Amino acid sequence: MSDKPKVPVAVLISGRGSNMGALIAASLHRDFPAKIVSVISDKPNAKGLDHARGFGIEAVAIPRTDYASKAEHEAAVIAAIDASGAKIIALAGYMRLLSGDFVNRYVGRMINIHPSLLPAFPGLATHERALAAGCRVHGCTVHFVTEGMDEGPIIEQEPVRIERGDTPDTLAARVLEAEHRIYPVALAMLARGEIRMTSDGRAQYSGS
Repeated sequence: MSDKPKVPVAVLISGRGSNMGALIAASLHRDFPAKIVSVISDKPNAKGLDHARGFGIEAVAIPRTDYASKAEHEAAVIAAIDASGAKIIALAGYMRLLSGDFVNRYVGRMINIHPSLLPAFPGLATHERALAAGCRVHGCTVHFVTEGMDEGPIIEQEPVRIERGDTPDTLAARVLEAEHRIYPVALAMLARGEIRMTSDGRAQYSGS
């Protein structure tokens, strides 16, 4: 086990924060290289805020409705992230499109979890779209965040077999279990320096 200081992480959520919960659970292990130091939500009633507070993690709501513009709201979120000392930002169901200025401020240090095997099915309703397309395999992806929605370099993926009789809900439940497995893995890789985003927008693993 290592006594190297853990890398501080801010998690952005909009709702229940189930992936945030998976990251918190992983971070409690002594040998996990990252520590969740702040949880920020754009929704004051997000259930994930109370979950984070239960672990003694600073959790704040910064509602979009409190600000006159997107730029002012993002400035407040940036101020909260920077005040926390976070070096990595993990999006976990944060349901806001981020501006290029926001993304570029944290380029190579901000990651997201998406419920499909990107580049297939970016955006919303991924489970419905996978079923409608007749896919036999679905899954989830952790990727670096770039200006293009769900277009950033892929860090980690896990396939999920689509079973006969699956509905969007049953498929979503199995994909969510996979998300909870791979998001901590991807965060640990980034925190350890085992992967980085190159200047030409690729994911580069250490030694590659």
